[in-house]
Order: sequence, then structure tokens, then C-alpha cells
Amino acid sequence: MTTATAFTAPVVVTAGSTDPRAPLAVLLHGRGADEAAIIGLADHLPGGVAYAAVRAPIGEGGGYAWFANQGIGRPVEASLRATMDWFRGWLDGVAPAGRPVVLIGFSGGAAFAGGLLLDDPSRYAGAAILSGTLPFDAGLPVTPGRLVGVPVFVAQGEQDVVIPRELLDRTWNYLHDESGAPTTGRRDPVGHAITAGAVGELAAWLQDRLSFLAHHGPAAPGPTSWSRLPGGALRERRGPRPAISHSIPQQQISDNAPVELQERLFASATALAGVTSGPSAISVPGARGFVLDPPLRGPADAYLVPAAREFAHLHPGYDGSLHLALPPALAADAVRQGWAVPHPWAGVRLSPGFVMVYGPRDDDELAVVTAIVETSHAWATGAD
Repeated sequence: MTTATAFTAPVVVTAGSTDPRAPLAVLLHGRGADEAAIIGLADHLPGGVAYAAVRAPIGEGGGYAWFANQGIGRPVEASLRATMDWFRGWLDGVAPAGRPVVLIGFSGGAAFAGGLLLDDPSRYAGAAILSGTLPFDAGLPVTPGRLVGVPVFVAQGEQDVVIPRELLDRTWNYLHDESGAPTTGRRDPVGHAITAGAVGELAAWLQDRLSFLAHHGPAAPGPTSWSRLPGGALRERRGPRPAISHSIPQQQISDNAPVELQERLFASATALAGVTSGPSAISVPGARGFVLDPPLRGPADAYLVPAAREFAHLHPGYDGSLHLALPPALAADAVRQGWAVPHPWAGVRLSPGFVMVYGPRDDDELAVVTAIVETSHAWATGAD
């Protein structure tokens, strides 16, 4: 059996910034390519970033090249563990704590990037999964909320026949619906390839994510207890998550709140201290924003639109969900307990606590969602 000690020293080619403090984007190639080929992607990505392309440590039949064929998801777990440990040994030497690291993997490299991310989400500032699948059956955790707080970009070809369609779909749905990652997704009418449009969108996503980190730093967790709920704890939402759109605008598609409950929720939100309502400054036509009287009292991240003082909005009646901002620790809890899903721009362009809360289906859920809105209001007003 292959072990980490059998691997040779990493073969790495670099591009971009040579500053050892610059954010590091690690490029991981698939079968039929190598580090010299994938480093060319750096020419189309933002400046001011250090790029490193790492050669798969084992050739045909091993390393992260296993994932590029029909054997995806069925490698020997010990071999995957050894390969990830080999990679981490290199990475921890070149990117000590505090240096942002983003993984960008194509095909088999995407599966390896996904394995690294699932193994230790907090190690990475983000990941791009390009024309590949997560390693679902490789012994790594793929639980709901596993990737909370780690933005992910995923791009796929609708006509890809190299990666099994069921694995592409499972990757797409897990990342958008269950993982807890703020996920930006793109599908193009191509095969096993990344279009120029996808590369451009990846570049914008990477620039936005790294700019956000440069200006905000890692998100402080904020309050960790739900002071507006009995016992300070948020219970698990019953039943499966509703279907949501996987693009902007983010909307709830199924299992929508009855309009009567939406109106009761609206009334309770507008009764909160200092709140007025009007058309949302950021959402779709018909969405009603909840705006605080000036001046801003809470942190800027407590608002969806700080300039407009909008901390939340309720979507139109055909949808019934809300967008609001929460302290990051509570946003993560709301996602894990099944009440919310991150907005794709959370921690990329907007507040890391920016979530969509599903509309309430009955009086019990109305009480919980009302408390979540009250928590958002308290953060925005500086009460918490």
C-alpha cells in the first residue's frame, strides 16, 4: 500500500506574486495534464496573488489522478489519506497560519481539492471545483453544514461524459443545498471543459473573495447563543430542505410559506424598534426591505445594504423566504439546523452572515423565524 513516506518531494511551478504573504491559489490538474499545463490558468486570474501548480504525486492509477476516471469515489481510503497528508506537509510549509489559501482543481484535481476541503474546511479561504466531483465515497464527511463559511465556486459542462452525470449532479446539489458553503455555480453547454466565460467568472469570484478578506479579515463569530429563543438554542427544522434557486436572485421554490403567515411575519418585523419598510434596495421587485432609522448602530456586517440601513427583507408572496444578516456563528447554526442557506455572496461581496431563511409553514415555525429576525435586528441595532 502506498504511504506518504513513499512520495517524492512535491514538484511545483509558480506564477504571479512572489510575496510570501500574498494569498496563495493552488492549482490542481487532472489526468492527461500536468503542473506546467494548468499553471497557464493563472494568466487569466487576478494579479497580486501567488499561484502554485502541484504535480500529482503518483502517475497512472494513483495520486489524485484516480478521480479522473470511472473509478471516481472508489479509491483506497488509506491511499487518499496518505496523499492528502503529503500535500498538507507541503502546504503548511509554504502557507503558515494567516496566509489565505484557495484551492482550484480541474477534473481529478477538483476531486482532490474537494477531498482536502471536506477533510479540513477551516484551513482554506475557498475552493473552486471545475469539471469534477467531490469524493463522496472516500470516507470523508459530507454531512449537512460541513462547509459553512467557506465560499465555493463550481463550474460544470452540461455535456460532460468524462465524469458520471450522477456524480456531477450530486456535487452540484450538495454544494448548493446541504454543504453550508456560500456557493457560486455555473453550467455551460460544453463537455469536459471550462469555457472562457467560466474562467472570467472564476476570476471575478476569486478577486471578490480575496478583496473581502483583505478588508475584513477572518469573520469574528459574534454571539453564539440565541437570546431571543427559549434556552438560547435553535432547534432543528423538521423535514427536508425546500428547493431553492441555484443562481442570483436566490429564491425559495418549494414548500413555501402561506401568505397569511408571511403577512404576520411582516407585521412583527415592522413592529420592531426603529424599523420602517419599503422596497428592498437589493432584492427582486416586490420584496419588502426592513430598514433602521439612522444612524448605523451595529457593525456594517449586520446589514445587507449598509448604505440603505437594510438589515433584512421579505421576498414576494410567491416565495415567502427572507434574506437577513446574522452574527457568523448564529448564521452557521441556522444553516446547520436546517432553517437557512447561505447567500452565494456571503463572505465574498457581502456580510459573511448573509443567509436566506426559509419561510415559515405553521405557527410553530413562525415563532422561530420571528425570533431569527429579532436576532438580526438586535445585531443591527447594537443590542447584541
